[in-house]
Amino acid sequence: MSSQPHTVLPWVVRRTRLPLLSSRCPDCRSESATTGEGRFRVNANGKLLDVWLLVRCVSCDRTSKLTVHERAKVSSFDPAELHGYHVNDPELVASRLLDPLLARRNHFTLDWTGAWRLDTPPTRPDEAWPAQVEVTFADPVPVRPERLIAHGLDLSRNQVLRRIKCDIPLRRTTSAGFTFLVMAGD
Repeated sequence: MSSQPHTVLPWVVRRTRLPLLSSRCPDCRSESATTGEGRFRVNANGKLLDVWLLVRCVSCDRTSKLTVHERAKVSSFDPAELHGYHVNDPELVASRLLDPLLARRNHFTLDWTGAWRLDTPPTRPDEAWPAQVEVTFADPVPVRPERLIAHGLDLSRNQVLRRIKCDIPLRRTTSAGFTFLVMAGD
């Protein structure tokens, strides 16, 4: 990006809670559901297992099931994974909910509004120009880089477009790490 000396600042995008699900409730027609505390339902039929993730409508409290595994052989499960389903392991709930294949199979999208935060170092890039910022994602939170940068630097989006040199398009949603340079202000 630049061969000039610069300050490198690490930013990390972290999940603060599980995102809401955007899926229409059959009872009240609301568009939001939550996993609440995150619970699985495991049903055995002979040597076959069905595993569902239970979700609850935010408006009417109706419980629905998202299919995680359907008619899977018990022997095909890792014992630790099977135990995680039985004890409602929070990390397993999060990994299954964030799995894009589960979302596609169960026809829902994730609403990340208010479910993430940006951790930035206490030093401001006002000290040395240009300042390089390396953004990493602890969780696959989809954000637009220009909005993330505007939030992190407390700039308008027009200022971001003028003062930032980025290695990815600023107006495309991403959940992968990227790097950008902050140039001196006007």
